[in-house]
Amino acid sequence: MSKSNYTAIARRYAEAVVAGDIPTGRWVRLACQRQLDDLARFKGKGSPYRFNPALTDRAGRPFTPADNICAFIERLPHVKGPLAGQPIRLEPWQVFILTTVFGWVKPDGKRRFRRVMIEVPRGNGKSAISSAVGLYMLTADGEGGAEIYSLATTRDQARIVFGDAQAMARASKGFRSRFGVSVGAHNIHVLATGSKFEALSAEGSTLDGLNIHFGCIDELHAHKTRTVYDVVETATGKRDNSLLWVITTAGSNRAGICYEVRGFVTRLLDSVFADDSQFGIIYGIDEGDDWGDEASLIKANPNWAVSVRPDVLLPLQAKAMQLPSAVNNFKTKHLNEWVNADTAWMDMRAWERGTEPALDIETFAGRPCWIGLDLASKTDIAALVVLFSHPEIDGGFAVFGRYFLPEETALASGNSQYEGWMRSGRLTATPGNVIDFGWVEAELLGLSSRFAVEAVAFDPFQATQLSTRMLAEGLPMIEVRPTVLNFSEPMKILEALVLQGKLRHDGDPVLAWMASNVVAHLDAKDNIYPRKERPEQKIDGIVALIMALARALLPRQATISVYDQGVGI
Repeated sequence: MSKSNYTAIARRYAEAVVAGDIPTGRWVRLACQRQLDDLARFKGKGSPYRFNPALTDRAGRPFTPADNICAFIERLPHVKGPLAGQPIRLEPWQVFILTTVFGWVKPDGKRRFRRVMIEVPRGNGKSAISSAVGLYMLTADGEGGAEIYSLATTRDQARIVFGDAQAMARASKGFRSRFGVSVGAHNIHVLATGSKFEALSAEGSTLDGLNIHFGCIDELHAHKTRTVYDVVETATGKRDNSLLWVITTAGSNRAGICYEVRGFVTRLLDSVFADDSQFGIIYGIDEGDDWGDEASLIKANPNWAVSVRPDVLLPLQAKAMQLPSAVNNFKTKHLNEWVNADTAWMDMRAWERGTEPALDIETFAGRPCWIGLDLASKTDIAALVVLFSHPEIDGGFAVFGRYFLPEETALASGNSQYEGWMRSGRLTATPGNVIDFGWVEAELLGLSSRFAVEAVAFDPFQATQLSTRMLAEGLPMIEVRPTVLNFSEPMKILEALVLQGKLRHDGDPVLAWMASNVVAHLDAKDNIYPRKERPEQKIDGIVALIMALARALLPRQATISVYDQGVGI
């Protein structure tokens, strides 16, 4: 089917990105470098993978998989916008993704990559390309009884990719004739192979029992639970050559499945671990880039001046620079930058810079510490935060968190991260539907036996009996009521410590999520207080940290200024 040397186009693109000739963000450069490294690494008869070898289809016709997918798509028409009706012409970045995903095969001809994540700003044509890939998997991938699905949380979202595929098929008589395709109102099917393409949503469909060959999950950032992703990941495991295809822009829910998958991809690209079955690429800007600069838009949008129009985006950028309420929406949709809550307090990039993966609480044995305790309610998260002076940073601190949640609440919450945090030991699920504070007391007693506890700052709500028992055990329990007077100054100092790189943590994902959820309201006297916008956006760990910091700072308030290094309040 191929007439163009698509693999050569893809290689030139990867080399230009790595050389810096094409402006892209860090994760794109790493994805391109990974492909170039793989091309050099996987060679010879003993290699577990081959790139774009000559294969034969069911009719005995030869083809090369990387070129075949691109040539197939370029025979389909655009169905929207000024190019509607004209053949699709793939851009080099799209050719790179397609040839990399489809070009690598095992010795038996099955694909290497089984999971794909593409994160790219709005308007770069990800849905249209995904629709075309769905049609390829339906008709030209050689799978009998192929089940192809576009999946999302709502019917309307699920029909975006399916609807484009439907329109492409209807507009291409040659495609329908060549593959015996029939297009209905709610599905596309091939009777000869028993294959079908449908849109499914979590709100209106039964997702059990699927046997998926290609599952396209649209706008994963909008999924409040991990249900759809887990169903597709499980259902694609029933086939030998299936593909889970995720397309999304950035969002704000750092506790969701999208940020979890994104984190997996970034660690993979950073060579923290290896997974030859996952492909991922993330288009966006880098830390330190000026989001108000046109260069940032060019860097984040690979289809700049193609489907992404400068005359549309530049005015939106100018508007966001003048209207704070429009900033986060602009950053997520057009720069693919993950933001915090809608009016967030913490600079999460600065927070992430404070990560010390090797930080271990046991290395602080015998040293003074301050503990913050926020018990909230017996049916919600209880947070216990331990704060130490950092031994290598003047005026710095190291923080460690412990979190408790009733098991029944965790299972019913819909928070896709809770299960993973429980497995990794970050979150303790106590039996039943309420927290047995005995677990918290045991943790406190264990800490007091290993460290020199200077104070345990606690909110008296829900904690009267616990504090009485702990006082009897000799712990220095200090009541800190959650008032603006008590919280404003240590909260400002906490922000300053983070921005100055003086607050260190071990990458605790629970505390990072809670930090991203905090909204700070500034009153007429410039006081601030931690708040959350929605009940599911927990901030208990940050509240506990503020209380611990308030006690830790008592003898040293005069030496720490929130104005250091120009930090604003």
